[in-house]
Formats: sequence, C-alpha cells, structure tokens
Amino acid sequence: MNIIHATGVEGARRARGTVVVIDVLRSFTVSAYALAGGARECLLVRSVTEARALADRTEGAVICAEEDALPVEGIPLSNSPTMVRELDLRGRVLIQRSTAGTQVAAAASGDDIFAASLVVARATVQACLSKKPGTLTLVASADHPEDHACASYMEALIGGQSPDLEALLAPLRRSERYLRALSGTWPGFPPTDLELALRGDVFDFAMPVARDAGYLRLHASF
Repeated sequence: MNIIHATGVEGARRARGTVVVIDVLRSFTVSAYALAGGARECLLVRSVTEARALADRTEGAVICAEEDALPVEGIPLSNSPTMVRELDLRGRVLIQRSTAGTQVAAAASGDDIFAASLVVARATVQACLSKKPGTLTLVASADHPEDHACASYMEALIGGQSPDLEALLAPLRRSERYLRALSGTWPGFPPTDLELALRGDVFDFAMPVARDAGYLRLHASF
C-alpha cells in the first residue's frame, strides 16, 4: 500500500485513494464522542450560517461550532468533547462547524473518505484496510503535532507495529498551544478536552464520510 501524508485543504484536494481526514483537537474527537453518546449522525458544514440554516430544517439538531478556535456568540456548545459528552444526544443530530476539520473534510477527494482522530484510530485503520486500497492518504487537518502524531500512529498500525503514542505526542505537550489549553484560560476549551482527545482507540467504530447537498454526513461504522 502506498501511504501519502498531506496537510490542510490543499492536501485534501490532492488526496488519492482511500482518504482519512484527521482532526484530533478537536472536531473529529467531538464527532466520535457524539456518536458514542447516541447521536444518530454528525453533519459537517463550512460556516456558522450554514449550520444554523441546516439546524432549522433538521429535527433534533444540536449545533456545535467554533470560529478561529473560539466559541460563537449565540451557540452555547463549542468544539469541545467535554461539553458534548455531558449532553444527552441520544437520537439527536450534531451539526458541526470548525475552522480546520470540517473545512478540510469538505475539500477532500478520494474513493472512500473517513473522518478520524486518536480515539477511533485503530478502528479507522481496520476500516481502511477492509477497502484494500492501493493508495491511502492521511490528511492532517492542520499543521499541528497531534494531527501528524495521529497520522504516524495509524501508519504504524497499518505496518503491524506497536506505536508509542506518548512519544508521538511529545511535540504537542511541549508546545505553547498545549500549555494554553491546559491552563483553562482558553474560552470554550476546557482542559479536560485534552485528556479526552489524546487517548488512543477509545471507540471501536470508524466514521465514514458521505456527501449530501451542501454538507457531509458522518455515522458510526462498526
């Protein structure tokens, strides 16, 4: 299998084969916790305006949104797995807008597309392997160490290795961004998000991406 590493929207546009779009902090960690908590599906959009319009016509919708990694006025649920896990989402639909993950997923091209984060990494690898792709493109949604760490972790699993996740995450833990999140001073980003997001293989499902009119659908695939 040919494994390609790519980053951001441009990387997603050039992706080939089976494609995995990775956003660890925090979009696709949020998706995973929502689906694990009983949400029917997650719908990904590019803008807050689209999120609100889609929510108006979607029964049981809950909006989860951020802009430039900050909460959006009038939308109480930010891009936080901590907040999502505290909600009763059974039978609901989570509509997500984020600065990185939802934008990159919308730009992705490929034969099969998955959204992923560390908490569903191994299950996503298994889903990709079931497709028997000649090429697999791992797209980090942003040039952030945790997204690259997740891509490296997944590649190692594909190779039958036992990757050291803590070693892969060391660059993140040394970063100013990590320290800011850990401090509790980042609006809409409780420190517990780090604990929830930086764990490997919490859930045993993958999150395939399907295109609809103006948005993407994610569901849990076991």
